[in-house]
Amino acid sequence: MELNLHPLSACCAVSGREFREGDRVVCYLVREPDGGIGRRDLLEAEETAWPKPDFVLCRWVVVFKARQAGANPERALKITAENLFLTLADPAGEPNPANIPLLQFLALMLERKKLIKLRGVTEDGLRQVYEHMPSHQFYEVPVGVLDEGFFRRIQEHLGVLVGEPKPKPEAVASTTAPGPAAGPPAE
Repeated sequence: MELNLHPLSACCAVSGREFREGDRVVCYLVREPDGGIGRRDLLEAEETAWPKPDFVLCRWVVVFKARQAGANPERALKITAENLFLTLADPAGEPNPANIPLLQFLALMLERKKLIKLRGVTEDGLRQVYEHMPSHQFYEVPVGVLDEGFFRRIQEHLGVLVGEPKPKPEAVASTTAPGPAAGPPAE
């Protein structure tokens, strides 16, 4: 699954100030008014001044690094489920509680694709430990129950990520073929 999004902006969405090396930048994936997905990048210090939209898919914080000359811009435009998981599950910080259901779903999806592998549970039993197979780095994801209620709770987030489900066709009224005409009882 790929989402075509803009790479990290060069300036803050609130103040317009250009990011400097080492600035902490808060990144949001939001639903646009047209139904698409957009990205907003802002200085962490100015986050409270930003009027949050009605629907925020997820939030993460990165340290700004100046773009390297010659970097592949097309690759930077693609956010995959894998790098979204790696960003949200960053072992350097605790995941945002609002992102935990999405993180659990991404872990399930990436485990199925064999990009991550479950290696066990933490000693306290509250987090599952996954190994990212390409990098061999370990990530911890809070334990959750992936039942029908879980998917109902994150249905809107999933709709944004994988598209809205196609409407089910209306139930075709089944008509039973008429049987033989009823006549007077045979004698």
